[in-house]
Amino acid sequence: MSLPIVEAAYKKEKPETEQIPFGRTFTDHMFVMDYEEGKGWHKPRIVPYEPLTLDPAAMIFHYGQTVFEGLKAYRTDDGRVLLFRPEKNFERLNLSGDRLSIPPVDEDEVLGYLKELVALEKDWVPEFEGTSLYIRPFIIATEPSLAVAPSKSYKLMIIMSPVGPYFSGGIKPVTINVEDQFTRAVKGGTGMAKTAGNYSSGYQAQAKAAKEGNADVLWLDGVEKRYIEEVGSMNIFFKIDGEIVTPALSGSILQGITRTSIIEVLKKWEIPVTERRISIEELYEAYEQGKLEEAFGTGTAAVISPVGELNWLGKKMVINDHEIGALSQELYDTITGIQRGRKEDSFGWTIEV
Repeated sequence: MSLPIVEAAYKKEKPETEQIPFGRTFTDHMFVMDYEEGKGWHKPRIVPYEPLTLDPAAMIFHYGQTVFEGLKAYRTDDGRVLLFRPEKNFERLNLSGDRLSIPPVDEDEVLGYLKELVALEKDWVPEFEGTSLYIRPFIIATEPSLAVAPSKSYKLMIIMSPVGPYFSGGIKPVTINVEDQFTRAVKGGTGMAKTAGNYSSGYQAQAKAAKEGNADVLWLDGVEKRYIEEVGSMNIFFKIDGEIVTPALSGSILQGITRTSIIEVLKKWEIPVTERRISIEELYEAYEQGKLEEAFGTGTAAVISPVGELNWLGKKMVINDHEIGALSQELYDTITGIQRGRKEDSFGWTIEV
């Protein structure tokens, strides 16, 4: 497919400092492609960033049939623009789409369109330390119908937003509340998909945690309320007596791209890393025995977010004296170094635009 481009007549002002609020400023253009049953995905195009017009009966509004992704473009010290493992995002977009009964996209084709969009908006990739261009591909159901069934039409869009550093004052370990009331997901549900309802259903738990002085929540499984799943909207890792442990993908945990990258780096470094079920009781026992050495969340936004304290049923676990651990720091430096072209990319993870 050829890719028509409609240039924006008016160009917005770009941020001039590194203090860029997350997801508030958007580039001049966006990518759009449509789907119709019997016709497939068609009409790919780059158009000026603009509001959408949708029928009030569009199924996205009523049944939440939508999936999305999040990735970034990074500016290197010598001015190049790099994407980090974008093929994995479109692979996961289709994985999420399959769970939500959304027809798959051609991953290579859409990645090509993304490269064209980023190339057009290269000047929007900020050059300040710690900044990046956040990229949000998403699909919404657009058929005007109140029937409880998969939509027969969809829109795939990609919008982009320059963002500031996740840690404005440097990496600081955060305090986390172990959630024992609300449930994020259960096996067989949509926890393994990146879909809208998974996030809004977590707001009450996050508000409860914040009210008690915590930065976020540690989610336990929805059946027994024992087994650790995720922290906030990130995957979680623990260093226990020299071994790195992360919850195994069970059908209710998102397959994080940063998570996968961390595991691959650890294996290359020959550091023992295990994917398995781990209970909150086992974690507390390791803490009591002095074996819980580090804990950190992983995700696109923060890369590594160290955990300095866990609060569980009145019990407090202070990890590494509220300081970032040596391994957490080394992993952060390695992944961000590859993303920004400062470290050798021996994995072949980055793509230059």
